[in-house]
Parts: sequence; C-alpha cells; structure tokens
Amino acid sequence: MSTAPEEFAMNSTTEASHRGPGTFGRNIPDSFGINLFAEDPDLMPLLGLYLDPQLLKSLAPHLNRLGEMAGGEMEQLASTADKEGPRLQPRTRAGVPTSEVIYHPAYLELERIGYEQFAMHAVSHVPGMLGWPDVMPPLAKYVLFYLYGQVEHGLTCPLNMTDAFTRTLKKHGSPELIEKYLSRLTTLDMKQLLQGGMLVTEQHAGSDVSQTETEAHLENGVWKLRGQKWFCSNASADLMLVLARPDTAPSGWAGVSLFLMPKHKDDGSHNDYRIVALKDKVCTKSMATGEIQMEGAEAYLMGEVGRGFQQIAEMMSASRMSNSIRSAALMRRAYTESRHFARNRLAFGKPIDQLPLMRKQLSKMEVVVEQGRSFAFHTAEILRRADEGEPGMEKLVRILTPLAKYRVCRDARKVTADAMEAHGGIGIIEEWPHSRLMRDSFTMTIGEGTATVNALDVYRCIQKQDTLSAFEAHFQALLGEVSDQDLQQKLTRRLQKIVPFVRDCALQRHEELAREASSSLFHLGSTIIIAWEASHAGLEHRLDYARAILHHRLDGQFPRLFGMMATDLDR
Repeated sequence: MSTAPEEFAMNSTTEASHRGPGTFGRNIPDSFGINLFAEDPDLMPLLGLYLDPQLLKSLAPHLNRLGEMAGGEMEQLASTADKEGPRLQPRTRAGVPTSEVIYHPAYLELERIGYEQFAMHAVSHVPGMLGWPDVMPPLAKYVLFYLYGQVEHGLTCPLNMTDAFTRTLKKHGSPELIEKYLSRLTTLDMKQLLQGGMLVTEQHAGSDVSQTETEAHLENGVWKLRGQKWFCSNASADLMLVLARPDTAPSGWAGVSLFLMPKHKDDGSHNDYRIVALKDKVCTKSMATGEIQMEGAEAYLMGEVGRGFQQIAEMMSASRMSNSIRSAALMRRAYTESRHFARNRLAFGKPIDQLPLMRKQLSKMEVVVEQGRSFAFHTAEILRRADEGEPGMEKLVRILTPLAKYRVCRDARKVTADAMEAHGGIGIIEEWPHSRLMRDSFTMTIGEGTATVNALDVYRCIQKQDTLSAFEAHFQALLGEVSDQDLQQKLTRRLQKIVPFVRDCALQRHEELAREASSSLFHLGSTIIIAWEASHAGLEHRLDYARAILHHRLDGQFPRLFGMMATDLDR
C-alpha cells in the first residue's frame, strides 16, 4: 500500500478518539477507514457481466487495494488538497516567465497513486499494466475511475484528459508525433510522464466552437498559435490539444482545426504561451483550471485542416463517458457515507436508518445511484463493442454517451445534496467529505457540455445518424432476456411509446422538449438494463430497483409526454 507523506497521514490517535468511548464522538459516526470496494456488494457481480473472468480475477486485488486506500489515507490527502489548492508562479524571482503551477504535496501524492500505482491513464493503451498481459477494455479502466473518483474528483480530470489525449493521438496523430509522445503519455515514471490537456473554450465561443478565433499561422514550416483560451482544465498539462483557425481557412465550422501544443519546445525552453490566471472555482479546487494566452506558440497540426471539430468531438465524447462514470462515483460515495451514518447514528433510542422517513430517503438515493451506475457501466461496454467494430454499436454509443452525460451528472447534484442533508449539521462542516462531494458534482454537469447541450446533442445524433433505431433494437433485445415477464411486458409497451415520441420530437425540432425526451430515453434504458442485470447476475433485488424507476421516474413523465396516465399503458 502507498503511504502518504508523514505530515499528511491521518493521525490514528485522533481518529480512534472519534470512534472510541468517552465524552466526545460517542454519537458521531465516522466512516474513515472503510473499504469503498468492499462496501459495494453489487460491484463485482455487475463487473462479471461485462469483463473477462480472468481479467476480473486479476483486477480484483487492485480494486480492493484502491477501495481500501480511498476510504483511508486518500481521503485525508483529498481533504488537504481541496483546502490547499494550486497556485500560479508566473515568473522566477529574476523575472524569467515560467507559468508554473505549484501543487500541494498532498495533491502530488494523489497524482502518484493515480498514475504510478494504478496506471489509470494507461491501462486502455498499453499491455502489461497491473499485471494483465493485454490492453484492458474501457470498463476495466472506468471501474478504477469509479473507485478513485469517490474520494478525489479533481485529479480524475487530468487522469481522464491524459487517457483521452492518448486515444486522440493514436487515431489522428502522424507516425512522427506518435513516436515522439505516445510512450511518455503512457509511462508510469512520474519524472518522464507527459500529461494531456485540452484548449477549446473562448470567451465568445463556448459550446459554439464555430466562432473560434485563435489563429494558426504557418511560418517556415512551423505552425504558430495566437489567441486566448478562457477555460482550461489541467492548465499545467505538458501537452495540449488546441482548436484554432488557420489564417487561410474559411470561417465557421469548416475552418476549425486541431493542433498539438507542447509545453516545451524541442530545445527545452518554455513554449510561447502563458497561464494568465487560475480560476477560483467552487469545485474541483485541488486541480488547476486556468486562462491561457498563446503568443506564437509552436504546435503540430493533427490530421487535416478543417477537421478540428470532428476530432475534438471524439475526445469530448470520451470525456463525457468519463464524466458519467465519475458522477456515478460521487453518488455512490455520498450514498455509502449516508448509509454508514444512518446505521450508526442513534436518535430516539434507535439507529436513524430504522426511522421511516430516513429509510425512505436512503431508498430513493439508492435507486438513483444504481440507475446511474448501471447506465454508465453498460455504455462503457457498448464502447468496447464499438471499438471492436461490432455492427450498430457505434451508433448506439453515440446516443448513449450524451444521455449518460446529461442524466447521471445531473442526478449526482441531487444525490450529493440529499446526502449532505442526511448528515444534519455535520453535512455542512468542511472537515467531512460531504460538501466536497456536492461541490464537485457541479463540475460534471458543466464540463463537456451542460445538460441542455447534451440533450440537444441527443436530438442531433437522431437527426443525422438515426441512432434511435440502434437504441430501439438494442433495448428490445435486452428485454427479451428479462426474467420477470410482467416487468418485461410493461417495459415493452413503454419502449413502443417512447421511441416514436422522441423520434418525432427530434425530427420536428421541438427543442423545448429535448430534456424531457432525453430523460425518458435514459429512464427507459436504465430500467431495462437493471432488469437485464438482475436476470443474468443472480441479483434479484435489482428487479426492485427496476420497478422503482418504472413507477417513480419513468412513469412520472408520461402524463407530460403523452397526455395520459402511465397506468393506461398497462390496460
């Protein structure tokens, strides 16, 4: 097990005083030290539905170790890193520009755990990681993010950015660029590692990247970038993917191109850009987000001029998938904390999880947590099948990804807020993780497109790629494998109603209904997935989750969507 620096390690004496007898701490349940992997009994059976049995057997000890660390030493490191955020050092004391970001040692230790110990950036790209001889499928990587993200959310962004950067480089980079950078993007040696980042957003060009004004000019065979990017996560990254417009390219989407901009030139000097400022954020405070001014920075063209939007969209799609997994992680941690607290907190002579309203609150949280996890995990499996060229899977992952990004990320805000409330006054004390979980949940709803952007993207892929047909075929097939006949029939009727409705909304461009239509697809899909899981993994209790979603979340939308009561569908 990794050991945190001594000055940031949890004081065992202090911790014991919280749990032991005495005047103080007698009725303040403290979850520090629990194993977040062991506290999640459905996790291994669900992974068994998707991962090769030998891979899962090989991966299990690593998951257990990460779960143990996340519930203990990593929690203290994450709390410290959240409070002691990064700072910008714009120059040396002699006046030499540096644009260096200084991180607290707690963050650097968390960084080492993610990159060096668990290879989260590399398991999907390089064989031999974590003792597995082959490259791991997406879900194997994402379950590492799922456990790591339950305790440290800020660093999951650089880890994901580096992973997504590598995927983009392998697909669109020249052989020379791949040779130059790939090995250092996937190394476990922190001294050699190059982290990836992305520069897209400008003040006047957020979601509308067709308005990109950053200029790219070819000078003596070298591309030079000039302009300002307004919002850059992982601002200290060693390699940046940048959207810019060559000065010979047309306006609009057609002229936007993708460039790779290194932090350092080949001679070792800092490239001609500077970090203007670091954002003072409400969330992911451990990780540096900044404004970057390019002043003739050297860069490499990725692929062809004018293909930038399509290329960055692929990277953003991978990031959206990661956002969904990380939001599911936040919800799971919030629920685990609430369940532990309720089981051990006494009020009115009994544990508060025996009180009807608290039991109801926990049950509602649990259903949403499982819904988000199942939809995100299933989407990761569809991504694997798409990468392997299975017919129809590319269209399916194209619609599932924005659905997951929209709904799982949005649900995380409510679940983490409800968890804070479940802890009473302790919930709003910064010594505990609850406020950090809630704050970090807001990152996921905004990064890689807001809820509205993703709901409209669902429309877009239906209009341009007929992805809804792939959705209908896939979920109809899953329904055929659901063991509960009554549930199967009810969900079949809803599939037959929802799909035509959403198709009409998209094709007729009823943008005002985009969020409702997308939500109905998400609730339908997640209910079917959970029912299918219960039928194949021997998890009968998950049928209760499916029934709860059907009754409380899915059917609740039918009066608005169809002008009828949901029960009418069952007559």
